[in-house]
Amino acid sequence: MLAVQGYYDGTAFQPLEKLSVQLNQRVIITVMDDFVERQKSAEEERKEKVKKMRGCLSEYARPDAMDKEKGAWARAVVEKYGNV
Repeated sequence: MLAVQGYYDGTAFQPLEKLSVQLNQRVIITVMDDFVERQKSAEEERKEKVKKMRGCLSEYARPDAMDKEKGAWARAVVEKYGNV
């Protein structure tokens, strides 16, 4: 017999440890009185990291250069290749 910790995610029981269980293998589930913090999925962690990064480069923004940036690519192409 093997004891494994896990949690209930509202739909199914999720193990907190790597587990190899075969199809139709019997298990015993004991429900405890205490709770665990829900594990975040990789997608949720990625979204959280992206959200934290918002605005991190704002200190380098130059509002006075924004007008020059408009059309900068088109001007660079004309300078390099001529009027095409």
